Amino acid sequence: MIFLPASTALLLAALSRLGNATPLLSTGQKCRNVPGSAGFPAPTAWNAFNSTISGRLVAAIPSAEFCVNRGGCTDAEWTSAVFRNHIPGAMNQINWEQGYDLTPPSLCVVNGTACGQGDVPLYSVEAQTVADVQAAVKFATTNDLRVAIKSSGHDYLGRSTAPHSLLIHTNNLTNLSFTDAFFVGNESLGSAVTVGPGVHLTLIYQESKALGRIAVGGSAATVCAAGGYLQGAGHSSLSPTFGLAADNVLEFQIVVASGELLQVNSITNPNLFYALRGGGAGSWGVVVSATFRTFPTFNSTFGLFTLSAANNKAMAALATLHAQHIFDFEATNSSQYFIVEADLTGTTTTSTMTLETYMINQTVEQSQAIIAPFLTAAQALPGVAIVSSKYTYGLMNDLLNHPDDSVGNDLVMGSRLIPESTYRNSPETVGEVYQQLLDAGTPIIFGNLVAGGKVAENANIDSAVNPAWRTAKTHLIVINGWLDSTSQDNVNALRSKFRNTQLPILEQMSGPNAGSYSNEADVMEADFQTTFFGPNYAKLSAIKSKYDPDDLFIVGAGVGSERWDEWGLCTV
Repeated sequence: MIFLPASTALLLAALSRLGNATPLLSTGQKCRNVPGSAGFPAPTAWNAFNSTISGRLVAAIPSAEFCVNRGGCTDAEWTSAVFRNHIPGAMNQINWEQGYDLTPPSLCVVNGTACGQGDVPLYSVEAQTVADVQAAVKFATTNDLRVAIKSSGHDYLGRSTAPHSLLIHTNNLTNLSFTDAFFVGNESLGSAVTVGPGVHLTLIYQESKALGRIAVGGSAATVCAAGGYLQGAGHSSLSPTFGLAADNVLEFQIVVASGELLQVNSITNPNLFYALRGGGAGSWGVVVSATFRTFPTFNSTFGLFTLSAANNKAMAALATLHAQHIFDFEATNSSQYFIVEADLTGTTTTSTMTLETYMINQTVEQSQAIIAPFLTAAQALPGVAIVSSKYTYGLMNDLLNHPDDSVGNDLVMGSRLIPESTYRNSPETVGEVYQQLLDAGTPIIFGNLVAGGKVAENANIDSAVNPAWRTAKTHLIVINGWLDSTSQDNVNALRSKFRNTQLPILEQMSGPNAGSYSNEADVMEADFQTTFFGPNYAKLSAIKSKYDPDDLFIVGAGVGSERWDEWGLCTV
């Protein structure tokens, strides 16, 4: 990383990339300061601020421009989440860097003829200390600036970036420590790990392995546990066994809008503790550390299976069969990610179903017995074939650990939590929904069997986790993607396809007004208050008014965002 020196040139270089692209700022309403506003800091003010944080203020640029400036990026670098994590302006999915809705649109794509700033922040504070974070928060408050917070850029709703904003990049806050007895007040809550917001899950798995421990986390390498993952609820292949990640948090350290560093747990600031566990990423302040339970680790079996279906009708039959067998994993609290991918060339109606299955505390032989009824019945379905199957036995830390994630594409999501009752009472509905989604041109349907078990048992925990998690069996996602060469009209159509076409189909499984996991969802949900937060929204709104009365921390579809435009720049 090359840090730019404190100089007027730094500001001018950032402003030069903006061109004329701008949000449609409101008149007569409260707006944040942006370049051209009377209250926007002068270059001397930026330089003075940079001096207070030891020169850690850098100009943020889109990832395509970053690659041009360094003489190019290889395909492997472009698609590497680990590589992108260290670029202040980069997001894992590059569509979140683009200013599709600015006037005129401001884009920066690989091999493009021009490069606009898009939705990338102007500046990034490459925070290395809590004091850096506090200084950034105070500077943004004093100058009424739009703030964005990013740990790794693993963000499917684009909440860690915003046009004309000051980014607080927490990637370098990588403290990590374990204890056998973490105390809140005078009570020991058992073994735990404390991590900074820049610590990836993969590092936690590696470090805890040496101690014979494991913590609840996902299988994506560059998810940062203390970032938005916990604040959204945090599902995991371990969730049926140990609960959601938010169920296992014991304490936070967070810098709130006043710039104050707060200790947050069940005794100290308990209402904020409630909000930070499931109340949505990026809405409460800058988390600088989180402490959560660890458990004795164990061996399990990972089963990877690929099945093919000759047409959408065959896939519908396979999806129905899968729904009928989804309770086969219940006795062992096992979990599964099941992905249906249509033929992306569009030349056939063939599709594949990939099953990534974590059979908890099971040997290979036991796992084969668990999956056999489904695989045997699947082979008997017309047009369905088993393409491959593989079993891997080992320590759970190793099974969950991945060195990198493949990213660098354009995609959006929409999702719903699917109640257990749907699978028990009408598995045939599942098949019908899959066929309708595939017939409507849905390229990817991504299911997560990460609920039930301990997630349901934890319904008595007083947190902001959407209660829909407690009655769900799966979280089902539909994914829509495009190429950089796709026209603006088609991009807009794909961005709204979930709401206009796919959601009414998916609601046949979820029911109306159903919940969703707010970290893997559509940022333009019409009623995000209900979909993401359920009956908790009014309480969350009151908590936000206490700790962030001026809405410094606003993100798309986050608490309080209904008071602001889509960029978080002007009130509505």
